[in-house]
Amino acid sequence: MTSLDKPTEDTEAENARAVTEAALFEAFGGVRGMVETVLPGLLFVTIFTINKDLHLSAIAALAVSLLLVVVRLVMRDTVKHAFSGVFGVAFGVVFAMMTGNAKNFYLPGMLYTLGLGLAYVITTLAGVPLMGLILGPVFKENLSWRTRNPGRKKAYAKASYAWGGILLAKCAILFPLYWWADTAQLGWVLVALKIPPFLLAVWLTWVFLAKAPAPIDVFAEMEAEEKAEEERKAAQAAERGDTEAAGGRHRREA
Repeated sequence: MTSLDKPTEDTEAENARAVTEAALFEAFGGVRGMVETVLPGLLFVTIFTINKDLHLSAIAALAVSLLLVVVRLVMRDTVKHAFSGVFGVAFGVVFAMMTGNAKNFYLPGMLYTLGLGLAYVITTLAGVPLMGLILGPVFKENLSWRTRNPGRKKAYAKASYAWGGILLAKCAILFPLYWWADTAQLGWVLVALKIPPFLLAVWLTWVFLAKAPAPIDVFAEMEAEEKAEEERKAAQAAERGDTEAAGGRHRREA
C-alpha cells in the first residue's frame, strides 16, 4: 500500500458511512419520525392519567396524529411515517372505544410490534432478511445483495436478527403489563420503550452495514447497459450508412 492509498480508502469508508447514515435516516424517518411515533401515545396516556376520560384521550391522540399529517402535507414532505401513525392510532381508538377498555388503545400497536419482530426473525431464517427488503431500494441495490453481495446479505441478516430480538424483548415486557398493570402504568412504560430500543436497533443496523461491502447500484448498472446498447445501435447504424454510401459510389463509378 502506498502513502496515497490509505487516504483514498479512508475517504471511501467515510463516504460509505455517510451514505449508510443518510439511508437509515430516510428509511426510519429521523427525529421527526420519532416524534410522530411518540406524541399521540404520550398525549393519550397524559390525558388519561389526569382525568381517566377514555373518549377525550382517544380523540386528542387521533387529532394530533391528523395534525402531524397536515403539517407534512403543508411542508410538501413525505407523509408515510405520519400516515402510519394515524392508522395505528385509529386502530387503537377503535379497539378502545368498542371494548370500553382504555388499555386496548395500545393493543394494536403491541400486536404489530410482535408480528414485526417475528417477521424479522422468520424472513432471516428463510434467507431473505426483512431489513434487506426494506433498505435495498433505499440503497438502490434492490435484491442484488441476495446473490451478488454475500457480505451485504450477512449484514442484513445480523441487522434483522437485532431488530427481531429487540422487538420481541419489548413484547416480553409489554404483554405481561397489559394483563397485570393499569392503563396509566402500561402507557407510561410503552412511551418509555418507544425511543431507546428503536435507537439501539438503528445503531446496530448502522454498525453492521458500515462494515459491510458497498451496495451494488443496480440502477446505475441498468443505465450503463442502456447507454452501451444505444451506442452499439448508433455504431451499427453508422456502419450501415457507410456501407450503403460506399455501395452507391461503386454503382456510380460502374
